[in-house]
Amino acid sequence: MGENGGQGRRHSRHSDQALAMTVRQLRQDEGLSMAELAEKSGLAPSTLSKIENGQMSPTYETILSLAAGLGVDVSELFAHKPSAPISGRRAITRKDGGAKMETQHYEYELLCADIANKKLVPLLTKVNARSVEEFVPFSTHAGEEFIYVLDGRLTLFTELYAPSELEAGDSCYFDSMMGHALVSTSEQPATILWVCSNVVSPLRG
Repeated sequence: MGENGGQGRRHSRHSDQALAMTVRQLRQDEGLSMAELAEKSGLAPSTLSKIENGQMSPTYETILSLAAGLGVDVSELFAHKPSAPISGRRAITRKDGGAKMETQHYEYELLCADIANKKLVPLLTKVNARSVEEFVPFSTHAGEEFIYVLDGRLTLFTELYAPSELEAGDSCYFDSMMGHALVSTSEQPATILWVCSNVVSPLRG
């Protein structure tokens, strides 16, 4: 267990450093100062500084804000060479081949990230959170979400509904503006397919 934990921390640091370099390069490409990006994204300059220096793992909400402030698709923060937005697009992600990122509560594998400006963001996600008390406040952001439990059990907490117990084969679709949190209840962290509507592109104009 100790060895796996070390590997997880090393992987997290690698992901943070990769994101840091991408964000810094995109900001510089746009000719934005740190203060200007902070204003555009609604994030504190101190938060941006930590991200650009690889000193923090941003939440999904922070990543959405970053992408909106930079005027890019979420996938462009993790894909090295996003494809051009043309018709008839197709993307294949082989097993374990997606870009990885880790936050306090979840481990994400971004699927089909080589297509930019898509309407849906598919994520293979491991739910590491074990208590709803870890979420203060609940996650909330524009868009809609779909989750399908692939392995394990979890509880979906939302602002407007009673907690819902979900196990392998169960699914749920919900409004992302409603505060929400996922907590694993099985012995091993639950694994889900998490599909979020891409709300960054409409913000670009």
